[in-house]
Amino acid sequence: MNVFSYETFTTRNIGFVSEAEQRRLHEATVFICGTGGMGGAAIQALARAGVGRLILADIDRFELSNLNRQVFCFADTIGQPKAEATRDLCLKINPELDIAVLGPEWTEHAETLVADANVVINGADDLGASLLLYRTARRRGKTVIDAYASPLPSVYVTRPKEPMPEERLSYPTIGTPWNALTGEQRAEAFLREAEHVMVHSSSRHHVDLALAGEVVAGTRSRMSFAPMVISTGTLMAYEAINTLLARPHGADYRGWFFNPHAGRVERPRNALAAALLRPLVRRYLRRLAAPAKP
Repeated sequence: MNVFSYETFTTRNIGFVSEAEQRRLHEATVFICGTGGMGGAAIQALARAGVGRLILADIDRFELSNLNRQVFCFADTIGQPKAEATRDLCLKINPELDIAVLGPEWTEHAETLVADANVVINGADDLGASLLLYRTARRRGKTVIDAYASPLPSVYVTRPKEPMPEERLSYPTIGTPWNALTGEQRAEAFLREAEHVMVHSSSRHHVDLALAGEVVAGTRSRMSFAPMVISTGTLMAYEAINTLLARPHGADYRGWFFNPHAGRVERPRNALAAALLRPLVRRYLRRLAAPAKP
């Protein structure tokens, strides 16, 4: 039986990171809220990069429909709590990994969890959970790595003093407790994010718009595709590592989109172009979200 050695495990990392940087990764803590699609892909990359401590939070169990994109979902993990199954599989990568797991109770410990981490990754697909995470990170002076609900891989990095998504995307949630959101607030926030994605990327060309309209209207589950989800999680892991190693970030709080169909990065449009496009996109999204007439 092979004896595990962290130095041997991470030896091929050296060159991408220095030995001193690898030690910093070994001593680092990352809090990942949401261990499914993007969060799971980020977790896998961080575990294999040799990050020494992970805090995982998720309230769900793996389902059959997760198999198409979630890297820790297998036939034998269906039905298991996502965070627990992810922990068990991460320990098969690095048996020495210090890994804590939380379920629905994570919200009661958000202050401590965020305070204990060097960086936070938002893999949650719930607006309330995201608001709690961002508001807590600001109070605790921590950076949050995130991605848009987009047909193209994306990533953005919000430092403590920078505008949070609910501020810069004008969500109707400011001043509302994270656990007291109305259905109307959730729907409007989703539309504002979709509006940003359509204004600042070519996403509309890479998804079935009729089906996207059903998602916007809330009559269909969000579409997900393994290459997009896993690429996004990997981008998030890169930015988390940049934070841990005090390296420059490739993304700012507005972020960018990667278009693999054209082989290019799509960065935010200038303010004038965005201002001209936004009303057109907003009307289009409202039409998509409107219920069909009999």
